[in-house]
Amino acid sequence: MSAPGAILTRPPMTGGGGTGMVSQLVLALICAGYATGAFLGWGSDELAQIMGDFGLSAAALIAAVSCFRYARGGATGSESSFRPAWLLFSFSSAMAACGNGVWGFYEVVLRQVVPTPSAADFFFLCFAPPAIVGLLVLAKRPVTRAGWVCLGLDSWLIGGSLLTLSWSLALARTARQGEGEGVAHATLTLAYPLLDIVLVSMVLALHFRRSSANRSAVNTAIAALALTVLCDALFTSPLLRQHYHSGQLLDAGWFAGSLLLAYAPWGARRLPAAPPRRPAVAPRGARPAPARPRAHPVPTTRPLASSLAALTPYLAAAVCTLGILYNVIEGHRVDRMVVFTGCTVVLALVVRQGIMLLDNIALTHELAQKENHFRSLVQGSSDVIMIAAPTGILRYVSPAAAGVYGRDAEELVGSELASLIHPEDLGRVVHEVRRFLAAPPAEEPTTRIECRFKSGTGEWLNVESTVNRHQGGLILNSRDVTERVRLQAQLEHNAEHDPLTDLPNRALFTKRVRKALGGRRTTDPGTAVLFIDLDGFKQVNDTIGHQAGDELLIQAARRLQDSVRVGDTAARLGGDEFAALILGDGTRDPAAREYQVREIADRLRLTLSQPYLIDGNDVRVAASIGVAFAEPGVGAGELLRNADLAMYRAKKGGKNRVEMYAPQMQAEVVRKSELAARLRSALNEGEFAVLHQPVVDLTTGEVSAVAAQARWRSAQGILFTPAEFLRVADESERAAELGRWLLEEAVEQAAERRRAGHDAPVSVRLSARRLLDKSMPLGAVEALLTRHGLPSGALVIELADSDPRISFDELERRLVGLRRLGVRIALDGFGSGYAAINALRRLPVDVLKLDRGLVEGVVESARLHKITAGLLRIACDLGMQSVADGVDVPEQVLALRAMGCTHGQGMAFSGPLDEFRLRRALVRGEYPVPGGVALPVLSGRRGTLLGSNNETPVPPT
Repeated sequence: MSAPGAILTRPPMTGGGGTGMVSQLVLALICAGYATGAFLGWGSDELAQIMGDFGLSAAALIAAVSCFRYARGGATGSESSFRPAWLLFSFSSAMAACGNGVWGFYEVVLRQVVPTPSAADFFFLCFAPPAIVGLLVLAKRPVTRAGWVCLGLDSWLIGGSLLTLSWSLALARTARQGEGEGVAHATLTLAYPLLDIVLVSMVLALHFRRSSANRSAVNTAIAALALTVLCDALFTSPLLRQHYHSGQLLDAGWFAGSLLLAYAPWGARRLPAAPPRRPAVAPRGARPAPARPRAHPVPTTRPLASSLAALTPYLAAAVCTLGILYNVIEGHRVDRMVVFTGCTVVLALVVRQGIMLLDNIALTHELAQKENHFRSLVQGSSDVIMIAAPTGILRYVSPAAAGVYGRDAEELVGSELASLIHPEDLGRVVHEVRRFLAAPPAEEPTTRIECRFKSGTGEWLNVESTVNRHQGGLILNSRDVTERVRLQAQLEHNAEHDPLTDLPNRALFTKRVRKALGGRRTTDPGTAVLFIDLDGFKQVNDTIGHQAGDELLIQAARRLQDSVRVGDTAARLGGDEFAALILGDGTRDPAAREYQVREIADRLRLTLSQPYLIDGNDVRVAASIGVAFAEPGVGAGELLRNADLAMYRAKKGGKNRVEMYAPQMQAEVVRKSELAARLRSALNEGEFAVLHQPVVDLTTGEVSAVAAQARWRSAQGILFTPAEFLRVADESERAAELGRWLLEEAVEQAAERRRAGHDAPVSVRLSARRLLDKSMPLGAVEALLTRHGLPSGALVIELADSDPRISFDELERRLVGLRRLGVRIALDGFGSGYAAINALRRLPVDVLKLDRGLVEGVVESARLHKITAGLLRIACDLGMQSVADGVDVPEQVLALRAMGCTHGQGMAFSGPLDEFRLRRALVRGEYPVPGGVALPVLSGRRGTLLGSNNETPVPPT
């Protein structure tokens, strides 16, 4: 490829068809066999006459039938416009067949000398006119008046020259000899050569329409007619005609002409079809292997053929002039016919030369204008136009090269095109150029190539070139697209990298994971994905601002990038989530690879958990990392999902830790998804029910209230615990709908019980987030109480442990509004949440409900006993009633009552009851309490949960 002309080297051209070669060989053997028989005299005079007459008739008949069949059904598509010509050739061959048949009838059947004139002469004379008209049908029509005049002049130049030459050599003597035998005989004698002259003139003067489909057929037909006319000319010459008889070698020429005409439309026209090719579009030069090219005519032969056709009239006139001069020099008498015809030929030649001179002047002027026009376009174009010779040497470079390449056009002219192209791109460019030159120009006129060109400063520029063919070489229209390529590369980088940290984004990370899994070998099973989440990042955004959060992410990304090994990939997936792809090192021991990856994950966790210096302050966050290993059959998406599940398990397990993926994590996710899907339709299908657990006064055992609880029994009969389906409801955002349903059902059933004479208030547990939900506005609770006629104090809202993200100001305003409606507020789960003391300080709370965790060990643990007692003292000092949740054994009742707890609920009294059993319990009115007589309690008030809000002596602050 380093040779000067390597870039423009054409691959070898192949083509042709085996069927055409066989047909041509058979045709040549038949004609050669006939010629051999004619040369040897056919063995007898009778056989010679039969072959010389009926053989020629049969050959002409074959030509007639062949041309007729082709004209009627064989010519399709673009060839259908030539049907009239082939019909005329068929009629012409039929006349020749009839003429030879009549001639053979006289000689073979009647055994007589053919009379002159005869019917055979009539048929022979009818041979030329249809052939002449057929040639006119095939001829190209001139488009200008000058073209028509030149066509007529060329025809007369050729025909007149042939007539002058023939007359001076033979026709004059033939005409004088025929005068003594009568006018008919003389006319017939001259008619044959004159028609042949006209036919030859048509062949030589006309320019025929030769498409890619019929070029060979037309050429073969013209050759067949020319061979027939040549034999006619030899036959009409006095020297041969005096000694001619049927079966001689001259008949072989007519025989070959007829078979050649029969072969023309069928054999010579068939070319192997090239397979269809797609248009050439190659932005990067990357192309599939080209199809095998066809053989095409060599372009350099067409100018030669056109030149010979243009010189034919002048050559004929020159031959005519030489013939006349020869007669004058030899002292022969010049016939008046020769003088007249010669003068008209000379006059036609002068007129034609004048027309051509004027035409050339006009063409020269037009060419100069077009040349100036295109020179202005080329020199004024911002693109660089270069012409490369077949050797690869640049022959022309437009002036735009100075602005594009930084090199003068004169400096580039004479240099090799290959020397300007980057060595890494040269092989691809050579392959594309060779493929382009091998393709048919009609199917692929241009191609496009992108490569790097060397500029005057030594810099490599990205250049896009449109390539055209030019006399075996190339024309390149090139433009500098360096900025476009750089912008495209930048856009691709931006599309695959995080704009804040410049780490690979999720798309690029997934692509690299997929590549690592696709190229993973059986000896390299240690590939793993680490999913990383920064714990406490939201607090950084909320406390010191998002700009500081962005700075923290940038520093974390830099630490992560510096901590991974060479060849591994660190990425930011979004928000405070990062990931790392750890490629395996060939370790086959699962325990060893798990230890190695865990060590890497721990190192990353410790690195990311170090303090970050932001605006002079030390900011701390932790990192929860989930690890998933690549296993056989696990795709990129599944591997990322596994690592994500492990990361969430790490966050639920306490954060700032590393968790390895286990298959049961996915099973748990599937179970939650199925449960959430069934939860969507459970409310609509009536699968939920409301149970009530009595709240009992620990001193008297009276039922002072009931706590509403939801229970879900699915259509499959599965009973789900509240903790299970409530957790799923929160995660699937169905808790709001479930909370509204529970509140409506509890209020409606409480109103029905009150109408039945049971006045126990009902308590409903709602989270702080649900109370602030816009789907349950303040007026909705009031409308609910009004609709069911529930009086003030009959509804208690148990406020669950508040979310730290909830604003206490909004929650306080919401609870104050509910108290104005007569709704009492209970602080549920007191003693378990870190915000309980703050809620007790700020929120308007009526009832303090101890968490189950404080009640379960109050008898066994002295420490827990003191804590519970302290909390109850706080409630008593604030004038609040207290309810202990989870009172399951009598010992707990005694202990809590001794500490001052006023109410309790649990299995020590009753579990959750349906409506029928609840009403039975309310009719009974009380449960037995252990100990009989009330024990001394802490100072404070005792009462039922039916007390009014106004009874609270210490208002909330």
